[in-house]
Amino acid sequence: MHTGVPANNQKNERLSSAGYIVNYLNKMKGTKRTAPLTAPSSHELFIAFLGAFTGIAAVAIPSIVYKMPMLVASFGASAVLVYGVPDVPLAQPRNVIGGHVISAVTGVVIYGLFGLTWWSAALATASGIVLMLVTRTAHPPGGATALVAVLNRASPIYILMPVALGAVILVAVGLLINNLSPGRRYPRYWL
Repeated sequence: MHTGVPANNQKNERLSSAGYIVNYLNKMKGTKRTAPLTAPSSHELFIAFLGAFTGIAAVAIPSIVYKMPMLVASFGASAVLVYGVPDVPLAQPRNVIGGHVISAVTGVVIYGLFGLTWWSAALATASGIVLMLVTRTAHPPGGATALVAVLNRASPIYILMPVALGAVILVAVGLLINNLSPGRRYPRYWL
């Protein structure tokens, strides 16, 4: 029976598919690290600790002591970036504030439109990621901010408080604490 595709083309397609699969699986091996990771100095560790402690305290105190909703679990991950590795693009103010706010808006809108379902949680997270990438505000904890908005059935106030205000506080503490170290300059850029 003639399929309209020459036998050689079918064979090449099978080989091409096999090659694609092999390449795909080979990517999962990773590469060799070129330089060994060195531990930060004790001074840098202290600055990271002081920043994280102060930043999270600044949003936890109003939340826990005064019952103001200021704390979002994703802020813990933001603290790793802002105070632990403040030079990386994902830790810059544009990314921290923009990533959290865009993700909060996304999560609130998705919840408002579709309610709490397994797929609305996935849709909020995936949409938040895409919107952060499009707006150049990628901040990994933002994915959790979008997810939490759906899981907690967040209302629009969630966008302003705790998310926007909390992100601004984390960045403000980053400005104050990170620049105590002579080896740090935070931020690297604003926009």
